Amino acid sequence: MVIVFAQLPRRALAGAGLSLAAFCSSGMALASDTLTDPQAFEAPRSFAAPSPFEAQYRLEVRGWPSATITHRLSHEGNHWLSDMRFSITVARGQEFSRFALNGNAPQALLFRSSYSVLGVGDSYQLTESDIPSLDRQTALFDLSRRAGHENCTESAPCEIEFVDQKGRDEHFQYYVNDPGTINVPAGEFEALRVSLIDTEKPDRLLQLNFHSDWPGLILSAVYQKDGRRETQLTLTNFKPNGGTTP
Repeated sequence: MVIVFAQLPRRALAGAGLSLAAFCSSGMALASDTLTDPQAFEAPRSFAAPSPFEAQYRLEVRGWPSATITHRLSHEGNHWLSDMRFSITVARGQEFSRFALNGNAPQALLFRSSYSVLGVGDSYQLTESDIPSLDRQTALFDLSRRAGHENCTESAPCEIEFVDQKGRDEHFQYYVNDPGTINVPAGEFEALRVSLIDTEKPDRLLQLNFHSDWPGLILSAVYQKDGRRETQLTLTNFKPNGGTTP
């Protein structure tokens, strides 16, 4: 959702059929060289265990009215569900992904995305067989757990892949910045800072701040083009379910 929202100005909100986080943007999968080896997905024991939550974000897109995004991560038996949705006067969208955790490795099972702009829109669905790696919602969740445990730097970024809402492959690089404290309307948090670069459009940068103890929870996100901020996402409300507020 993050990357989708980052593209909103150019796509006239058509990309609002969430994927973000979440800002949530096109989903992310792990580096392509790890996809051939299932063991490469096995995460260290120190990786944070997922916990259900509900969060709200304020979405600000240059040239458009601000909107509220609701993001829920819920547990459904052996599966997890990441659901994002928003609505403003001229547009609305929803995106969700169902995935399982096999050990520490996520397995995408179902992905749906829909949007409507001025009453006209579209919807998409991907089943497990349509997703060779991860869908973008599941990949965002996975990235929030793994970033910081891998040696991905600005001078030596990690390669990542993901499929968009139509199942098409896209390619990004990411690196991790020094952690730090961030203040958002929902409170003050220790943030895991991740930068994403579109390999085909290196003039564009997406900076994500994750909460390291709550996989999938975005504290803030900023999308820049040619050094200018185009889109911003900020955590305004956080409600843990079965846990303690960070």
